[in-house]
Amino acid sequence: MSILSVNKVKLNAQPKDKTEAIRMAGQLLVDAGHASAAYIDKMLEREATLSTYMGNGLAIPHGTNDSKSLIHSTGLAIVQIPQGVDFGDGEKAVLVIGIAAAGNDHLDILTNVAMICSEDENMEQIMKASSAEEMVTIFESGMES
Repeated sequence: MSILSVNKVKLNAQPKDKTEAIRMAGQLLVDAGHASAAYIDKMLEREATLSTYMGNGLAIPHGTNDSKSLIHSTGLAIVQIPQGVDFGDGEKAVLVIGIAAAGNDHLDILTNVAMICSEDENMEQIMKASSAEEMVTIFESGMES
């Protein structure tokens, strides 16, 4: 199973708040079989203790340290939110990337995603992406380099 695929991309999402945005990302991971439903609660628990907003319009919600048993395989879910959603402290996330990482994949994936999204031109492409395929291509090319 690939880390990212078109069934784990949601374009033009309109969550009413960050909780709903995190639930969207989590549900994509659950639906794809990467994690059990309880993992979504662990993502929200993590957010309640430490914001996963990374800057540059990006939030990377993921589970707490004790949620490993709920993860079946490593996966990414991408939620594109053109009008943005408030992640607290006036920070707006336009891209929410949910991560379920098996074993020790966690930091590698976080680093890769953060690197891809720290490039303004990549973020511009990501926000302009009009298909899930386009989104997957942007991330896959960024992760290979």
